[in-house]
Amino acid sequence: MTFADRVIDYTLSLTPDWKLPKGIDILYPYSDDECKTIFTTFYKRYCDDNHKRIILLGINPGRFGSGITGVPFTDPSTIEKLTGVKNSYTKKAELSSQFIMSMINAMGGAESFFQHYFIGSVCPLGFMRDNKNCNYYDDPKLYQALKPIIVDAINKQIEFGVRTDIAFSIGQGENFKILKELNDDHQFFDRIEPLPHPRWVMQYRKKDLTSHIDTYVTKLSEHLTV
Repeated sequence: MTFADRVIDYTLSLTPDWKLPKGIDILYPYSDDECKTIFTTFYKRYCDDNHKRIILLGINPGRFGSGITGVPFTDPSTIEKLTGVKNSYTKKAELSSQFIMSMINAMGGAESFFQHYFIGSVCPLGFMRDNKNCNYYDDPKLYQALKPIIVDAINKQIEFGVRTDIAFSIGQGENFKILKELNDDHQFFDRIEPLPHPRWVMQYRKKDLTSHIDTYVTKLSEHLTV
């Protein structure tokens, strides 16, 4: 099995039957055949090998991004550009996806980037409350319900074939704090380094966009091995 096969097998085996606090719903795009096609095409194109990759761990899918496409930090427009597979989803730009695409291009493009890096999530499925995104850490009861799932998800992502000497948290706040606590308890990685969250940059620091992309490029490149 290749890295791609392991990603696909694990992700498509997820089920939206988790017991969650009342009022919180799961985002589960994989019941849609179009999403499955895009998802499998993406990973077979970029990860169909057994290279070790550095993992970047985002929070969880959102409703306008990977909650539609199934692929972290993509939206219906960027995933079409990456895979060449047309999709019928509404082409609404998602801010985090735009940032990540710009960063990937700054690192030489998708072919080069995904040979060395894997973008995953602390929690593999996303959530909605009152028709708005809900992050895994937004509700203490939700986090406690998800904690065993999150620990399993991180272990499974390591089994895909990611390096364990270094991992990156996409987000310098709560995501990094929780990842660090989990890592202290479970020793997933030797080190975890935080990176600014793309949405925070695009919403509040867009005038410094180039500087933040440079931060990603510099930090990620420091750990690159040929």
